Amino acid sequence: MKAPLFELPLLGEDQIYNIEKDLGKVIVITFWVSWCPDCAVDLPKKEQLYKTINNDKVKLITINVTGRERNLDAGLDYKNKFLQQPTLADEGRSVYDLYHCNGVPSTIVIDQQGRIAGHFGDKAPFLTIVDKIGSLLG
Repeated sequence: MKAPLFELPLLGEDQIYNIEKDLGKVIVITFWVSWCPDCAVDLPKKEQLYKTINNDKVKLITINVTGRERNLDAGLDYKNKFLQQPTLADEGRSVYDLYHCNGVPSTIVIDQQGRIAGHFGDKAPFLTIVDKIGSLLG
């Protein structure tokens, strides 16, 4: 299945990210909210991966699901404290729903042809996601 295309603002910045510019790379999207204990376990692992992976071949981004936040500033505060990778602000839950997510964190892996290669829910082991990325890189 082709991955739905979208553009969203970078959280706390005056820039727009368009997924089309990264088609051709493996794209890893993680949907999250600041109050989620599973996100607090998952996001530091993704942040470490972001710092060590070849960014010419893999694009890691996170999307704060603003429609599930209890406080609109909480996502920005979390991002500023803990994340260096590109972090987008969902328009409520529009992209989250577009990708048929039903929990956080949810991770979507998109292959180099723009197809969804993996859809991982909140209980997916981190190494399973890393294995999927590795299989796409050959």
